[in-house]
Amino acid sequence: MIGYVCKYTPIEIFQCFDEDPLKLQPEVSSFDIADSITHSTLCTYSKAVIEYVLDNKIDKLVLTNCCDSIKRSYDVLKEKEDIKFIHFMDLPRKQDPLSINKYKDEIKKLIKAYEEFSGLKFDFNKFISLIDAKSPLDSSNDKSSLNLALMGARSPEFINRMLESHSIKSSYDFTCTSPAMRNMNFAANYKNLYSSNSSNYEDEILYSYAESLLNIYPCMRMSANERRYKALDKAIENIDGIIYHTVKFCDNYSFEYAYLKDKYDVPILKIETDYTEQSEGQIKTRLEAFIESIEAKKKKDSLNISKGPTVCSMCKGENSHSNHEDWKSYNIKAMPFMSTEYILGIDSGSTSTNAVIIDENENIVSYAVVRTGAKSIESAKKAFHLVLEKAHLKDEDISLIVSTGYGRISIPFAHMDVTEITCHGKGAYHLNKNVRTIIDIGGQDSKVIKIDERGDVIDFAMNDKCAAGTGRFLEMMAKTLEVPLDHLGEVSLKWKEDIKITNMCSVFAESEVISLIAQNKEKSDIIHGLHNSISNRIVSLLGRTGKKGAYMMTGGVAKNLGVIKALEEKLGEKIYVYKQPEIVGALGAALIGYETMVSKIKKAE
Repeated sequence: MIGYVCKYTPIEIFQCFDEDPLKLQPEVSSFDIADSITHSTLCTYSKAVIEYVLDNKIDKLVLTNCCDSIKRSYDVLKEKEDIKFIHFMDLPRKQDPLSINKYKDEIKKLIKAYEEFSGLKFDFNKFISLIDAKSPLDSSNDKSSLNLALMGARSPEFINRMLESHSIKSSYDFTCTSPAMRNMNFAANYKNLYSSNSSNYEDEILYSYAESLLNIYPCMRMSANERRYKALDKAIENIDGIIYHTVKFCDNYSFEYAYLKDKYDVPILKIETDYTEQSEGQIKTRLEAFIESIEAKKKKDSLNISKGPTVCSMCKGENSHSNHEDWKSYNIKAMPFMSTEYILGIDSGSTSTNAVIIDENENIVSYAVVRTGAKSIESAKKAFHLVLEKAHLKDEDISLIVSTGYGRISIPFAHMDVTEITCHGKGAYHLNKNVRTIIDIGGQDSKVIKIDERGDVIDFAMNDKCAAGTGRFLEMMAKTLEVPLDHLGEVSLKWKEDIKITNMCSVFAESEVISLIAQNKEKSDIIHGLHNSISNRIVSLLGRTGKKGAYMMTGGVAKNLGVIKALEEKLGEKIYVYKQPEIVGALGAALIGYETMVSKIKKAE
């Protein structure tokens, strides 16, 4: 088995030596090995390759100079005794005759190097049969609920698994390692051009092989990048959205993302990963919110939501609907009965778990906010029973339970789950129809959500795997300053000196605060500086979605008047805050549950 990373790698050569080519799609838990032998700011894909190769004892590799980071990986791995064979190919950037000839010579060098390593002879007749048997891959459109295009850097496998879990298979994979773009059926085009009796026959076939490799769908490294956009131009009418993947510590793809967002009028989700398992949580939220927003937009025109009957005519009054095929498309676990009398939304967050019950008129009947403990399921149960008690209701009075938040999939008594991005958009719009931008600062992340005049999410941005500027960040600062968390806003309003907090990392910011304390700086001034730093971070997120009022702030941090004031000064606009900002997500979940019930009842008539 020979590992490789670049789609331009001549993998048919490996097969002629009876070696199986293995495209490295590493998923690692950490960079313990890689960090010990290379620098910390190396492209995280390259570090993942190093980690994966050494951890899984892959002892044969062929790499190309597709980027400087892969060259660095080669420099590191070639020094490792466990690697039996490693070869580096100089990949040209162009597709002209000189470049083709150069890559042909690189292929010949690879053949010679492996012959010397293995003691085997390259079987040219087997090579001819291999390339002659290749057939064009079917790139026809996969008929799924959504047609999403994948673009940018090679995407981790867990992204593909997430799409498959939603019955979505990308019909258009334009990533740099897209297997669908590799069509090596060139033998039929060239075998009649050359005579097997020619003294240059093998050289001529290898030239044609190199030409076919260099002419496949170009990656970002290649000079003929316009071919990427021509292919996208042809497909764009059939594409509902684009998922654009970038790699941590790699700037190349960010430029293309900006170009695509400006050129095409389709939803684009930019996600950055480092190929570790820790990436999955936030990526799942973003990906599902992106899917939900596109599906909502597609359904809005065809679905006329209105209040319907409380009894399903398909079941003739019986309270059993889980067997209806129409219900299964909504990923609903089980439907108790077709009633909209009381719907419960529950938001399982990192800091608090919030529950809201609404009635058939979409009014809030009761709500509960409890601290999320060590086990999210226990907090969810506590919030569930508390909100029922406050509403003087029983379990059987609830028609539907919708969960949201990071713990949404871990609530077994919920009938369906929706991302908190969609729920905050729905809840905020319900409370204030003028709102177009929601700023949600929760316990472990910050989000900016942009909605349209109908309350549908049209864009959003989140902070990346960092607690800076979140509720946890403020909790840490409150503890360091010995000020109760709920008093931070009040204390900060008494500031006199405008202190700048330069670090937003929770660890470094704490050190900076300790240093300011040692300088006898006033607590009110320090807290005001922290609030300004948080507002600066939020303004940066707003820059990614576009600033558009009216603004609403949700999440527990919305109770901090100091953060609100700092943000209002930077935006030049007032920010609307609901009296209980923590429950907006749970309210949105309940409202989505209500709309789901009503629409299904209407269809069942």
